Amino acid sequence: MSLIVAARFTTFPAAEEAAQKLFNAGFVEEDVTLFFVNPRGQHARFPIGGDTHTDAGAKGAPKGAGLGVTIGAVVGAIVGVGIFAAFSAPLLVSAIAAGVGAYIGSLAGAMWRTRDSSEAGHRTPFHEEARDSGVLVAVHVSPDNQFEAARLLREAGGVSIERATGRWQQGRWADFDPLKKPVPLNEYNEKRA
Repeated sequence: MSLIVAARFTTFPAAEEAAQKLFNAGFVEEDVTLFFVNPRGQHARFPIGGDTHTDAGAKGAPKGAGLGVTIGAVVGAIVGVGIFAAFSAPLLVSAIAAGVGAYIGSLAGAMWRTRDSSEAGHRTPFHEEARDSGVLVAVHVSPDNQFEAARLLREAGGVSIERATGRWQQGRWADFDPLKKPVPLNEYNEKRA
């Protein structure tokens, strides 16, 4: 595994300028790469897009749909019986009203449960751990020059400076995972002390 220091920049020109500062300080081209990190949820990890299998905000939707089906079916049946009694409609109307009520209830229940989790301000671990989008300048470093690389990146305007271990192959960070929580370089220093 290789030791990597990386920083985020808002534009490619700013990232290229930082890379040039690294080259001027003695880092070689094979040890510096820059690439764009897409915004959260736009990493296309699944064939239909997105980063996760399900939306965390929809976690309670099945329970809400089940509750909605029950309530909707009961209300629909009551409405159907009322229509049956008032207008001497066929019994089939009661069954159709119960079915329509169950369907509408399931939709309303699922939406209600989804709304509750988003209003409460619950954030999923994915959103808390994900890195911000931008141009990432990554530098393959040694324990001796990692802090020099971090200093140069910081002076060039880099933010969210992180330290990672990963596979560095053919001049790039081969196993970079945009969903993995970055470890800030200063947090690493605190753990080491």
